[in-house]
Amino acid sequence: MTQAGPAPDPDQREREAQLTETVLASFAGTPDGRLRELVTALTRHLHAFAREVRLTEPEWQAAIAFLTDTGHLTDDRRQEFILLSDVLGLSMQTITINHAAAGPVTESTVLGPFFVPDAPRLPDGGDLARGAPGEPCWVTGSVRDEAGNPVPGALLEVWEADEDGRYDVQYDDRRLAARGRLTAGPDGEFRFWALTPTPYPIPDDGPVGRLLAATGRSPMRAPHLHFMVSAGGFRTLVTHIFVAGDDLASDSVFGIRQSLVKPFERQPPGAPTPDGRAVAGSWTRVRFDIVLAAD
Repeated sequence: MTQAGPAPDPDQREREAQLTETVLASFAGTPDGRLRELVTALTRHLHAFAREVRLTEPEWQAAIAFLTDTGHLTDDRRQEFILLSDVLGLSMQTITINHAAAGPVTESTVLGPFFVPDAPRLPDGGDLARGAPGEPCWVTGSVRDEAGNPVPGALLEVWEADEDGRYDVQYDDRRLAARGRLTAGPDGEFRFWALTPTPYPIPDDGPVGRLLAATGRSPMRAPHLHFMVSAGGFRTLVTHIFVAGDDLASDSVFGIRQSLVKPFERQPPGAPTPDGRAVAGSWTRVRFDIVLAAD
């Protein structure tokens, strides 16, 4: 990186401040009040950042190139901009602002870059893995409202990485594995087979990975299982559960909530499964009871 220029004298500071005011004035006629608030606040903070760090032209050009690379890498199967938002903590900050933790409502966390809409339907007790490698995990739980009443028919969209730390969309064969959609029963209960989550690095072969490497940060995510839960009259919940006892000290996207850390109880080889499925080796089981907030 280049060295910042010398501190500005009073006349230079005034010129810089005047430019900021001129740009802000250009947005004064924005008809939509909320848009006007957003663009003027963004302008103020961007100009203040540039002036505070004495941003050099090579640094500005490098930033433009970084964002351009981020855009070029983004497509319908990889969202590098969401990844950038995640590692800067902006995703979790936005979630924290908009989903205040209150009462029994299940806490939200990051969507991540690998959600795919319209995943295959999963029958009650079905196998989410669909051939993806990993240790089987029996997942049960319920969907209820804040008063404890069941939410029958709630839609659960679930996805995760395989034991190699890769999501299906990261493979070149366009497979659909370790993801699916299912609905809660009349009693709000759900059950399915998944994979025991394992730690993995976020994709670090692009601009976001270069940023982490340059700043000495790890790309690793704590092991987790993603959920998106929706039902009429309720706020859609985006969350995931983490494996108790695993390394939760660091998460590259700041997504850990202690209320979402669950015990994944390991069962020995040969232990009978709840649905009679034959499992050659060990398997785990976890329960996740979900409480939705009213919309």
